[in-house]
Amino acid sequence: MLYFFILGDVLGAGVYVLVGQVAADVGGAVWVPLVVALLLALLTAASYAELATKYPRAGGASHYATRAFGPFAGFVAGFCMLAAGIVSVAALARGFGGDYLSAFVTLPVALVAVVFLALLALVNARGIKESTRANVVATVVEVGGLAVVVVLGAWLLLRGDGELGRLTDLGTPEKGAAAAVLSGSVLAYYSFVGFETSVNVAEETRNPRRSYPRALFGALATAGAVYVLGLAASAAVPTAQLAGSSGPLLEVVKEAGGVPPKLFSAVALVAVANGALLTGIMSSRLAYGMAKDGLLPGVLTKVLPGSRTPWAAIAVTTGLAMLLALTGSVATLASTLVLLLLVVFLMVNTAVLVLRRDPGEGDHFRTPVVLPVLGIASCVLLATQIEAAVWLRGLAIVAAGAVLAAISVARRSRRTNEGDGRRADVDASRPG
Repeated sequence: MLYFFILGDVLGAGVYVLVGQVAADVGGAVWVPLVVALLLALLTAASYAELATKYPRAGGASHYATRAFGPFAGFVAGFCMLAAGIVSVAALARGFGGDYLSAFVTLPVALVAVVFLALLALVNARGIKESTRANVVATVVEVGGLAVVVVLGAWLLLRGDGELGRLTDLGTPEKGAAAAVLSGSVLAYYSFVGFETSVNVAEETRNPRRSYPRALFGALATAGAVYVLGLAASAAVPTAQLAGSSGPLLEVVKEAGGVPPKLFSAVALVAVANGALLTGIMSSRLAYGMAKDGLLPGVLTKVLPGSRTPWAAIAVTTGLAMLLALTGSVATLASTLVLLLLVVFLMVNTAVLVLRRDPGEGDHFRTPVVLPVLGIASCVLLATQIEAAVWLRGLAIVAAGAVLAAISVARRSRRTNEGDGRRADVDASRPG
């Protein structure tokens, strides 16, 4: 069950939307940055496997950073996770309004994004039970859609309509092969994120030391295999055609025939909506939890009387996602998400090394030291490939998190000092 939980979180929306952007960066060999991104994701996944089995409790990166570096770093990690979730929802909202929706109706992307996010907020507010049921159905649908692309890609190649030479076509007129792969890997990395949220359910598994690493690595390997097999279909569609589409997998369906484009578009829309719903739930609950701990304004703890869903946190995170969706493209938002997660992953990979002095809570998975070191290097390497405009947006978000972290730490220190002072006064007032 944990394997399917992680697989459902990783598979789907990113690859449905971003394949065209990756093709624009790298050329026809879309599978290369996907493999590179998978290998880089596995490095950080190894660090998560150690920490999740060493400290099997909810909190994830924020908890690990707090243990390793203190509450300031823990707050920044949690804030970056929250911001990444909001940015991801904004990117998927814009993706929803692209070519997949155009198979049914043509509407302004900005209008679609706003309406889409409002509807998601209503589903989110309805309750976690209903949202989870929707997720189960949607996950089955989106995996089925990717299986269709795999079959159609193979069919196109077998009937001789494809061009296998495109699978080795690396580089663009602006970039050489190496630079193109690194640039494409930033966007491809987006297709593998999601595994980091699974640490919050590690404590609910039997024998997490054995089951969590298997489920984590197995799910990532499965996602990588499905993506690479499916995107061998890039041999069937001209690179320029893929790069120019906001619904790139739909181009494969059109070239192959046999499957109604509207049917596949509906599957893709379900996949995108499901990814946005899951991420929206995570973001609103994280904002609610941080507010409940006194790390964010208390107004975010307000809940609906019936369903007990955090309506204030849902409203604020949805409003911020709407603002981002109106001010950035899918590729820009996806790169911003990756940058924020790289900050978190850098902390997690470093925390593994720092916390080696702590024996932890019983037996746990232990990754070779070289993997978190390479994980740190991979975060730095990918960060160097992100455009300056994205860095400005990302640094503004991280700076906001740092300011809020400083305020939070100062308040906590003041409360601690006041508490110590009151205890000292009580002790002094006691007779002899």
